[in-house]
Amino acid sequence: MIEILRAGVFTTVQDQGRPGWAHLGVPRSGALDAAALRLANRLVGNPESAAGLEITLTGCTVRLHRAATVAVTGAEADVRVDRRPADPGRPLSLPASAVLTIGSARHGLRSYLAVSGGIAVEPVLGSRATDTLSGLGPPRVRDGDRLPLAPDSGPPAPVDFTPAPAPATELRLTLRPGPRHDWFTPAARDRLLHTPYQISPVSDRIGARLVGAALPRAVAGELPSEPIVLGAVQVPADGQPLIFLADHPTTGGYPVIGVVDDVTPLAQARPGTTVRFHGPQR
Repeated sequence: MIEILRAGVFTTVQDQGRPGWAHLGVPRSGALDAAALRLANRLVGNPESAAGLEITLTGCTVRLHRAATVAVTGAEADVRVDRRPADPGRPLSLPASAVLTIGSARHGLRSYLAVSGGIAVEPVLGSRATDTLSGLGPPRVRDGDRLPLAPDSGPPAPVDFTPAPAPATELRLTLRPGPRHDWFTPAARDRLLHTPYQISPVSDRIGARLVGAALPRAVAGELPSEPIVLGAVQVPADGQPLIFLADHPTTGGYPVIGVVDDVTPLAQARPGTTVRFHGPQR
């Protein structure tokens, strides 16, 4: 097992999620930066579906209770093994009782820790992911938790280092018209595509809240709840858009003005990051 000595501000168990249950009200969940977790798993010899830790902003510290290979990917952060510097983005062979410390993110927002064998908490609907909205999966990781590990499943990857690009200071997201884009004035639709927004500090795994020009509605009536998909841009009563992420609800009552093609860049975007939308290329 691994023992959580310091969980940090927000650490959860994540894998590639539980797709296919939206018709029952269950979102996909899973790692927000799915590519970073897949890479960490490949580095330690795990299948890409194995569960690891998603660590937000302030890092964490764990102790291994058996010898294992670990890898840290995602946000740029210092890594130490028993107070000695170690390299992120490569497999690290650690003895039993070793203490691994992942520091606060210098760039980006979320780091991912994979351990050989994978975290073996009980799966729910085929996934070990923590869903922060519905409560499915294991609870949020706390100081003192002990998480079981599965047996090693393969040798670590024969690599010395995997480069990772720095997160962009400005995101450009492709936006397609949503099912209720006609509930907004032409000026609102034009404003969404031609003015910058900033990511709000109150964003989380459910959604990235944006701050900027309000989007006036052309239809003022109430909207019955209807299905919500990953990347849906919903506009609440205050007119500030919200982009739904992995733990999004499967239905919602505010109109959806558009849908973002790929929300992956938002996984590493800090509050204050500029977001610009553009239409699909033709």
